Amino acid sequence: MEPNWLKWAKQVAALAQNGLTFSDNPYDIERYEQLREIAAEMMADGFDLDKESVIDLLSREEGYATPKVDVRGAAFRDGKILLVREALDGGWTLPGGWADPCQSPSEAVVREIFEESGFEARVHKLAAVYDRSKHPHLPPIPFHIYKLFFLCEITGGQATESHETTGVGFFAEDAIPALSISRTLPFQIARMFDHLRDPSLPTDFD
Repeated sequence: MEPNWLKWAKQVAALAQNGLTFSDNPYDIERYEQLREIAAEMMADGFDLDKESVIDLLSREEGYATPKVDVRGAAFRDGKILLVREALDGGWTLPGGWADPCQSPSEAVVREIFEESGFEARVHKLAAVYDRSKHPHLPPIPFHIYKLFFLCEITGGQATESHETTGVGFFAEDAIPALSISRTLPFQIARMFDHLRDPSLPTDFD
């Protein structure tokens, strides 16, 4: 779903990062730095950004290039799904965010649900693993991301906004508000309701 120029730029950036990680030849290092600059130029042109700011962003990545992991929790109460309103764009989304080191994916999503909504939760199922680049999330971003969706049960807590959220609520399937499509898409919400109705469904992927 993402434009070809971004896919190519991310591939070039990953090659550059891997080369800089494993090479100790000064000539090779220079070539990989040039590759990273080319990737930054492609991204800067595509995103209408300053090249130096993109180079700075790419330079912060260290080690072997791998996808980033985003976790999302689909928690239900009385047949309605928990959503939070993002402070950044005003759209609603399943609570979630980046997985942290030293936490399992289920621990990460429980933490995110609590931090963004005030509710305590228990994970029941990994419902889906989606490649963000294969779905119409907007805007496109310069990193490759795997999105993990978990079916969860509310176990306690109360609705509490955070510095990241300006609203917390439960919504029926036919009354979903305008979404933050950078984070959650309508079909993903619908699929979580499918998994709620039929827990025997296999985990979705890709």
